[in-house]
Amino acid sequence: MTEFAAKVDARIYEPRVKHAVIFETFDKLNPGEVMELTNDHDPRPLHYQFLAELEGKFDWQYLEEGPEVWRVAIAKK
Repeated sequence: MTEFAAKVDARIYEPRVKHAVIFETFDKLNPGEVMELTNDHDPRPLHYQFLAELEGKFDWQYLEEGPEVWRVAIAKK
């Protein structure tokens, strides 16, 4: 069982602020810490944004893949 340093339930945020909240939370992690992201759809566009902006600085692992809830562990390297 992974210990999460932070959790973000993106379902509770307005679409226009979701990615900002997620990146802000990730930025506050120390190297080696992991955050849990929960969403109501596949966060694939967010993953692409992480790849574009933070390539090599994170690990992305799906914990649950729908159809109603997606959970992802995002670790800071």
